[in-house]
Amino acid sequence: QVQLVESGGGLVQAGGSLRLSCAASGLPGSMSAMGWFRQTIGQEREFVAAINWSGGRTNYADSVKGRFTISRDNAKNTVYLQMNSLKPEDTAVYYCAAQRGIDLFVSRYEYDNWGQGTQVTVSS
Repeated sequence: QVQLVESGGGLVQAGGSLRLSCAASGLPGSMSAMGWFRQTIGQEREFVAAINWSGGRTNYADSVKGRFTISRDNAKNTVYLQMNSLKPEDTAVYYCAAQRGIDLFVSRYEYDNWGQGTQVTVSS
């Protein structure tokens, strides 16, 4: 049974920072690609960032590149999303996703496992 639990969301002023964490369990050998997605009411769940199992490859949405950083600590079975220079348009529910394998995936359709999400709200 795979479980993903996000944490670290909250309310922050524009220009501020937050670090999201996703604790994973039930992934055999922790061999999984991990991704962050976000979704607002009435919108499609969109890709934010992804990282492969080894952490050697990453990818980012253009909207967050240069501001967000994805990383992982396999010893802790945790993936992080450091968010800097936050903007009001970053407001969304952020979801952690995992897929067995060592490759990097950037499509939400490529992930089978999802967390419940954590709310990030950025005020003006």
